[in-house]
Amino acid sequence: QVHLVESGGGSVQAGGSLKLSCKLAGDLSGYSVLDLFRYYRQAPGKEREWLASINWRQEAEYSNITKGRFTISRDIAKHRVELQIRDLNPDDSGLYFCHHSAAPWGQGTQVTVSA
Repeated sequence: QVHLVESGGGSVQAGGSLKLSCKLAGDLSGYSVLDLFRYYRQAPGKEREWLASINWRQEAEYSNITKGRFTISRDIAKHRVELQIRDLNPDDSGLYFCHHSAAPWGQGTQVTVSA
């Protein structure tokens, strides 16, 4: 089965940076490079919100909430996506998920930003 392997979360102080990574693993016979990779975030007590998407041409789209601090990138050959976040603030804390249509939702990776 295809699944997502997510990593890169952690605890940082406000103003710091993190890089999240996500990779498709398993049987990739049904995988299409044309499908988007997306990142979402879910803060405690709130709904999951979309952050960014990237297609196979490395064309990215961002939610307004990223405010220019997030950069998504994709390695087509390695079936991998990364989300670089800079100038973190406590409101960025939450569980970060990547998503690809070939795989079910993963466990997410926790980001905690302290003031």
